This record gives sequence, structure tokens and C-alpha cells, in this order.
Amino acid sequence: MAGNYKIDNGKFGAFLSQLRKEKGMTQKELAERLYVSDKAVSKWERGLSLPDIALLQPLAELMEVSVTELLRGEIIRKDQPLTIQDVEPLVNGALVMTAQEQTAQRENRRKWGMRFLWALALCVVEIGLLCRFGQPWFRWEGSVFVILPPLMALIFGMYFVFFSKEKLPRFYDQYEVDFYSDGVFRMNIPGVHFNNSNWPHILNAVRAWACLTLGSWVLLFAAVQGLLVKLGLAAMAQFGILLPMTLFIILGGMMIPVYVVGKKYQ
Repeated sequence: MAGNYKIDNGKFGAFLSQLRKEKGMTQKELAERLYVSDKAVSKWERGLSLPDIALLQPLAELMEVSVTELLRGEIIRKDQPLTIQDVEPLVNGALVMTAQEQTAQRENRRKWGMRFLWALALCVVEIGLLCRFGQPWFRWEGSVFVILPPLMALIFGMYFVFFSKEKLPRFYDQYEVDFYSDGVFRMNIPGVHFNNSNWPHILNAVRAWACLTLGSWVLLFAAVQGLLVKLGLAAMAQFGILLPMTLFIILGGMMIPVYVVGKKYQ
């Protein structure tokens, strides 16, 4: 049945690799012509993924084959013209491929949404418990330090979990764009170019940081503050230890993982 047709990733990848080598192109050269990463081309050729449906026509033109031949993974002989019964399953397969990608993106967002809401609920419970049972070892004098990381995690988490784009516009792949912009929100990481190869990993890194910070920071802060008080170091706790720890969680805890995955997958 045409509706059940599934494009053979392995056959597609082997055919693409053969065509590319016949033209004397490297994976990097092909990637540059399509404005994608060489890692993306490598995944196509190894059968790990398929190109976005919008890339099929330009890819076929570069390889000097038809889109149908590209999807079938073989050259179609001129003395064997295709019928509508041959083409329809390939079109359906390409559409199913796109639909499956969109479904996977929605499911990923839903899972992160549940994790984020659980982390937020845990944060509220932790604050309530400290307000009720935390004295005298927990002190609210440095409340800005205990509130700031969860507040930042709440803001960034709300955006990246529920509102951020799952896929960037194509110009991010066409040019080396070193910032992400969406309305009033803007992200700039020196040395990192944003594209659709590293964007899913950046999203997951920020989402993970937001959930971990919301779910654990309040208790971690209270435990460190309580330990410092018991050790007689309360005088230096606020600015000598808690301020650097807070800044590291906010800046390093989010930016370092984002930089690492951004550079690795760009």
C-alpha cells in the first residue's frame, strides 16, 4: 500500500554517497552547497537520517538526478518510465517522513514540558518547607541569591520549553549566524554559530539546566548556607561563597553546556 511506504534510509544513503564520490565532492563541499553541516551529510550517507523535504530538490539537482531517483536510491532507466503507481509511494514516503519529524518534535516538547512543571512544583514545595521549618539555620538575608537562579531558570525555561522554535529558519544554515533572535529574546554565544545541526542540542541543554536549577537549587543553597553557619563562617557566606556559587549556577551552569554542544554539533 502506498500509505505504508517507508523510504529505505540505508539505500538512500549509499546512493547519495556513490553520486557524491562520482562527482569528486567531499561531504563538506556538498554540505556547503546545501548550507548544512558536514555532520548532517554524514548522517544521510550512513542511513541515520534523511534530509529535510525542502532539501530534496536542490540535493537532486546537485547530484544531477531526479528527486524520484534520489528517494528510490537508484538510477531509473529511460526505457522504463515511471507510472503514477511508482511515484505516489515515494511522495507519500517523503510526506510521512516530514510528519514523523514534526510528531517527534511535539513529543519532545511535551516531555520537557512535564519535566519543567514537575521541577517548578518541587521548587515551590522546597521554598514552602524552608519558610516553615528552615529557621534558625536557614537565613533569608541573602534571599536574592536563593531566588535569582530559580527565577532565571523559570524565565529561560518557560521560553525554551514552551515557546522557542524547534527548527530554525533556513538562513541560519545558509549563513554563519552567531546569534539567535526571536522577538525580544536574543542569545549570543561567542564562537558558536547557530544552525539546525546544533539547535536541538542547545534547546535540550537549556531545558535541562532550567529543570535542574528549579528542582535542586533552593535546597542546595540552604544546605550550603546552613553548613557555613555551623562552621562559624556566616560572616563570609553571603558574598564570599554564596555570590560566586550563584553566579556560577546562572552563567556557567547554562552557558558552558550550551557552548560545548553548540561547538560540537555546529
